[in-house]
This record gives sequence, structure tokens and C-alpha cells, in this order.
Amino acid sequence: MAISAADVKTLRERTGAGMLDCKKALEEANGDLTKASELLREKGLAAAAKKGDRIATEGVVESYIHAGGRIGVLVEVNCETDFVAKTDQFRAFVKDIAMQIAAANPKFLAREEVSQAELDKEKEILRNQALNEGKPEKIVDKMVEGRMNKYYEENCLMEQVFVKDQEKTITELLNEKIAAIGEKISIRRFARYELGEGLEKKTENFAEEVMAQVNQ
Repeated sequence: MAISAADVKTLRERTGAGMLDCKKALEEANGDLTKASELLREKGLAAAAKKGDRIATEGVVESYIHAGGRIGVLVEVNCETDFVAKTDQFRAFVKDIAMQIAAANPKFLAREEVSQAELDKEKEILRNQALNEGKPEKIVDKMVEGRMNKYYEENCLMEQVFVKDQEKTITELLNEKIAAIGEKISIRRFARYELGEGLEKKTENFAEEVMAQVNQ
């Protein structure tokens, strides 16, 4: 079937993939945008896996300062070449990651960074919660496992839902960019600072303010 330029443009905006890849995916999906998006995501995962062993030492350190200087973020994102590091597409991706960190306040980059002590503490809390809810002992461990997945989704950057698109996680966003740009890209490290953090002060939710700005 004939694929319209409008559909190609729409798919490109949804996925960040190249125009030719979008056209091919639409042809394969018989014009179904949802199915074409899924195909591109699958290809993105495959492309990301192939590039996983490459060395990425170029990139940028990006900063994001929330209005009034109340939240500050520094994030390092790596790619393979200085050429890609200077492109608008890569820079925009890094800025999105910095804003994500400001808005969603992840404690860790990935679940592998969570210490065993932290895991044991969280599991104990969740186990006691389940028992206090009157859940049978035999299903408590399974409930804890399910709730730990929620913990990872909330606290690990790579598993968080992207604040600018609730349909994808940061990992999915990263894989899409790898497929579109054609190089290995990795989020290496980040630091987030919130004014007065750790000090006794009146309650303010700066993260909600950042997310409100993102969704405007």
C-alpha cells in the first residue's frame, strides 16, 4: 500500500527514527502506526544490543537548572564520536535526560547500582506492609517481588517512565536514539542537587514544578 508522507512524519516524531526506517516500518506494518512503532522499537533494541560492546568515550556533560536555581542537575552522556556529540539530536536527548533527573529524582542509574543493604531494607519494609495488610504468609514473598519492581521503576533512571512521553521508559528512549543515530550511547552518571536538601525547612515539591513545566 502507498505510505503517505504525513504518516512517515508522524512516526518519525513518535520514535525519533530516520525517515527511511519509518517508511520501511510502515510498509511492513501495512500503514498501521502503532505496529510500525513497535517494529521500530524492536529494531532499536536489536541495534542497541549490537552496539553494546563498542567504546563510547565522547559525549557531553549537560546541566539543567530549574527556575530560581532551586534544583540543579549534572549528567554525563557518552557516544562514540565527537561528531555525534555535537549534533542537535544528541544534545536534545541529553537535555531531556537532565530534565528527567530534575523532575523524577532518581536515586540510582540502574537497578544494578542499588546496594544489597538498601535492597534488604526495602524488602523488609515491603514485607511488613504486606503482613500488616493481612496478606497470607504464603503469598507475601511474591507480593514483595512485585512491589520491588515498582521500587526500581520509581528510583532507577533507566526504568523510569519518560516524563515527556508516558508510553516509553528511559531505556526505550535510549535504544530509539541509538537506532536513529547509529552509535553506542550510554548514560554514565549524574548528580542532582535540591536547594536546602537535608535541612529542616517548609515542605516544597520542586520536582512537581519541573514536571508541570515539562508538560506545558
